[in-house]
Amino acid sequence: MQIARFAIVVALIGVVAVISATSQQPSSQMLRAGALRTKVVLLGTGTPVPDPDRSGPATAIVVGDGAYIVDFGPGLVRRAKEAVLARHIDALEPANLKVVFVTHLHSDHTAGYPDLILTGWTAGRRTPLEVYGPTGLQSMTDHILQAYRVDIATRTNSEGDQRGNPEGWKVYTHEIMPGLIYKDEKVTVTAFPTKHAMESYGYRFDTADRSIVISGDTSPTDETIKACNGCDVLIHEARSEEMYAKLPEDRRTFGAKNHTTSVQLAELASKAKPRLLVVYHAWINWWSDEQLPDRPVVLTTGALHSTPDVLQKEFGLRVESVLARASSRPLHT
Repeated sequence: MQIARFAIVVALIGVVAVISATSQQPSSQMLRAGALRTKVVLLGTGTPVPDPDRSGPATAIVVGDGAYIVDFGPGLVRRAKEAVLARHIDALEPANLKVVFVTHLHSDHTAGYPDLILTGWTAGRRTPLEVYGPTGLQSMTDHILQAYRVDIATRTNSEGDQRGNPEGWKVYTHEIMPGLIYKDEKVTVTAFPTKHAMESYGYRFDTADRSIVISGDTSPTDETIKACNGCDVLIHEARSEEMYAKLPEDRRTFGAKNHTTSVQLAELASKAKPRLLVVYHAWINWWSDEQLPDRPVVLTTGALHSTPDVLQKEFGLRVESVLARASSRPLHT
């Protein structure tokens, strides 16, 4: 059985990274038609462990001057501004963040939500934010806006600094089901169910020149394989086997139900056949030797952690090993 070759990137960066999916150039017909080039910008790849060098999960699909955000982990807005200043990606100006998707409602994926709503507004967004996600999104949104009712009221009154912009703080929420959930002139977005500790979705983005799939937090699923099916870019969470082996039994059980190991991701990728596989939301740190397993810490140096070198080596080797068993073609990671 012939398996398409693909590149693999383990996203451990603490700064904004732009993924260039150049494995399939747009056709000359598409370029003549004025098709807009697509960029994938990793604004955050972190985990619930509060690492100051890694912002929470947030990915931007940028098509021309349009930006589409998946997940709003802590640090999202600051990283977006960093992309503007350091990478000249003007679509990611906080005021331009208008369409957002969330994979699930765990706090590490949503703690940046108030910042996204309110800073985007005070930075100049003049239209309501459009947000798509699972059941519970409406309630979360309502409670955030209620929590900031004093801020909103004082900024929009006759003496407020946003009195001329009374719409930018508003949010239109869309609680979704699997299938086509969003479409405009730049992108089509399809949601598919994933398997996590709560209702969760992955998303496929189709643009004029790229197909991009983002898994969110999930154990391996056939739905992810179907959603990719040879896509240009698959951005998928994973945990290293080395780290799993060190965890207490209850944590291993939770992880087996709700997350993906490097071995499982390699097997999934050999079936999904992405041209570029990006491993994100990978655990680098866990606990120090001195602390109990229910007390996570920042930047541990204890035994219960996986270093960036371990993750780079393990994920690369896992993918190559699985592909080697299925294909006689040369492999590149």
